[in-house]
Amino acid sequence: MQDTFDPKPRKFIVWLFVVSSTIMFGGFTSYYLVFAASKGKGHGLVLPDAFIYSSLVILASSITLVLASRALKKLNFSLQRNMLWITVILAVAFGVMQFNAWGSMVRTGATLVGNNAAISFIYVVSGMHLLHIIAGVGLIISALAGSYKSLPVAKVQYRMEIASIFWHFIDILWIYLYVFLLLNR
Repeated sequence: MQDTFDPKPRKFIVWLFVVSSTIMFGGFTSYYLVFAASKGKGHGLVLPDAFIYSSLVILASSITLVLASRALKKLNFSLQRNMLWITVILAVAFGVMQFNAWGSMVRTGATLVGNNAAISFIYVVSGMHLLHIIAGVGLIISALAGSYKSLPVAKVQYRMEIASIFWHFIDILWIYLYVFLLLNR
């Protein structure tokens, strides 16, 4: 029996997840605007520098993922693997920087549980985004594993495409969230 691989239904599920995540984060930020407007204030914090650095790291990770995709199109699996490994390392660095940012906030007295719900919001949205990062790393590792296996090229390309769709989404999402938090102090 011949293995027929149709990526369309699976790709549709990823797009549904992207849309539902967009709606969820849109709901979070809408709630924040309504909440802050009702209180007449934002979170009032100078955001930690770690958020700036993590933004640069996640942008760099998107670039390495694009380079991995280009390498795959040229069937250069070695370069694709290298770029995927760098993307994973950058993703881990992003996560570490998020924890550093939270630690910096705690040291200034801005805690998750306190008398300012607007500050708690920062932890909630960045934490939810970090969960998406973990899912994205899983997809990147799947693409990486596929590059080591003797899979048909169509399946390797599919894994790469799914990882790219999701990773670029969470990259754009983080930039949106960071700018949102900067503008709504």
